[in-house]
Amino acid sequence: MAYYILKSYKLKIEPFQVFQALARQKNCFFLDSSLNKNSLGRYSFLGANPFRILKTKNENPFPKLRSLLDKYKIDAPKNSPPFLGGALGYLSYDLGLMLEKKVESRPKEDLKIPDCFFGFYNTVVTIDHLKQLLYIFSVGFPEINSRLAKSLCQSNFKKICKLLSGIGAENKCRGISGFKNNSSELKSDFSKEDYIAAIKKAKGYIKKGDIYQLNLSQRFQARTNLSDFQIYKRLREISPSCFSAYFNAGGHQILSSSPERFLSLEKDIVTTRPMKGTRPRGENKSQDATLKKNLLTSAKDKAELMMIVDLERNDLGRVCSYDSVRAEALRELEEYSTVFQTTATVSGRLHKNKDRVDLLRACFPGGSITGCPKIRAMEIIEELEPTRRSVYTGCLGYASFSGELDFNILIRSILKKDDMLYFGVGGGIVADSNPEEEYQETLVKARAMIAAINGEDVWKK
Repeated sequence: MAYYILKSYKLKIEPFQVFQALARQKNCFFLDSSLNKNSLGRYSFLGANPFRILKTKNENPFPKLRSLLDKYKIDAPKNSPPFLGGALGYLSYDLGLMLEKKVESRPKEDLKIPDCFFGFYNTVVTIDHLKQLLYIFSVGFPEINSRLAKSLCQSNFKKICKLLSGIGAENKCRGISGFKNNSSELKSDFSKEDYIAAIKKAKGYIKKGDIYQLNLSQRFQARTNLSDFQIYKRLREISPSCFSAYFNAGGHQILSSSPERFLSLEKDIVTTRPMKGTRPRGENKSQDATLKKNLLTSAKDKAELMMIVDLERNDLGRVCSYDSVRAEALRELEEYSTVFQTTATVSGRLHKNKDRVDLLRACFPGGSITGCPKIRAMEIIEELEPTRRSVYTGCLGYASFSGELDFNILIRSILKKDDMLYFGVGGGIVADSNPEEEYQETLVKARAMIAAINGEDVWKK
């Protein structure tokens, strides 16, 4: 049995202070429930210095991922946090193109980063926002010898305790002002006219019966003098979310304020929370009420979400006991700093002959960011979008040594590579979509990221 240490302490520091202390460490991560919203935002996780890295490009990573997860396992104590070390990283949307052999890949600009990148972390700091506790976990992986494993575990535990004990009031998280920004002008890979023309083409495919819905996106890019740390600090304050994340993959960093859960697995219960239907937040309560009502009474937005619920039920049915798959909540409204969204919850019980790697493979990429039917939608995305999506609409999260899994969908997320920033924004196109309104919706979704990059007021048009 693996030797590990798990201890809890009263929370006396802010999660961002821990991140500040870890930010310069190799492959630092921060799964940041900055919104702290009910059970979805209960935990935040932080760590650095993985003992192993798995990264692939243009190959199926799942056999290697399964082999490593099978190699490193622990039995979790009762009522422990869900992430007791393990694999943490991302799968890019472009990996889905490689896995789905029916989708013909076209020559496009490629940012030349791995399709799959996971670090394996033997030491993790967990913040329980509900109970106001801080946990420190350390396990002796990758050592096999029991004496060496115990020694490594104890050494790493002492190191992280020393680091946390050095956090004082002078490290207290401050606001987002004070960063001098010289970012270049944001440029899209679509002109407005070309994006609207692409929407019309997508509607043509819908009219012919090829698809029912398509997620069409545009990608923005800019050059910046700000660090990934500075931009993420701004982003989490402007747009807090339950599935926010920072991940340093060495040559590039992911800065995410995603509101959408892709997949979670707790014991044998699988949950996915597709998100469809968006309205901007108003500038006062009266505008908010009007926009909220407009979203909830929209037959078009309701149908858009129901299509994806059916797709997700089908995906889960590939790996779950089919009679266990059901919609827990068909349409719930959620409020964020810049938008209202509607979300559904679909769950199932993982089949006894399937594992969490099977689950990832069966559902990736998420249906809410492709359209339906999924494969034909991906073919049309490949035709209509001019550049590779890269990590945008992929997923980021963890597979714990203790068996759990939790991933977001990488929307509302910025990729930083050297001094360049990239982010995508899109929306679901259906038969009665208005092209101008669909284009404006992408700009609404971009608000927080533009503000984080440029240091502007989030309401600046």
